[in-house]
Amino acid sequence: MLLGGKLSGLCYNRHEMRERLLRFLREHQVLTLAVTEADGSAYAAALFYAVDDELHLYVVTDPATRHGQAMAANPSVAGTIQRDRQQWHEIQGIQFRGLCRQLDGADRARGWEIYSARFPFLQQPNAMLTREMAKTALWRIEPAWMRLIDNRAGFGRKDEWTPRDRQ
Repeated sequence: MLLGGKLSGLCYNRHEMRERLLRFLREHQVLTLAVTEADGSAYAAALFYAVDDELHLYVVTDPATRHGQAMAANPSVAGTIQRDRQQWHEIQGIQFRGLCRQLDGADRARGWEIYSARFPFLQQPNAMLTREMAKTALWRIEPAWMRLIDNRAGFGRKDEWTPRDRQ
């Protein structure tokens, strides 16, 4: 597992790395998700997300959307999360890849708790939102790899994480 910086020489243990990822993920709410369509072409969509303590990402989308159809056909996804309008020396972001699946049953109920806690407006009565949310599905992305980029710790600083680093 690659832990440590490209240029800065800093190194994080597994627990510190996980905490850094969680902190960054909880400070943001939109990811860009890349999928592969049936014809092999790439497609990307911006989605609101929530994260659990295991670094699983939860997204909501209509299965009939272009990216929803692609996720159902090919669960392999990749994505990015970053702050907007950063100066080069302040660049921070996450790149990830993993598998995505539509949730049902107890997994969906637990995922919905996590997602709606992150976006409390979903718990408020709103006829239009209720109607539109009825068309959606909840998906969980289980990252197989994440890279945290942090130029504040040194130009080009990259730290990587995989699920075996959860311990």
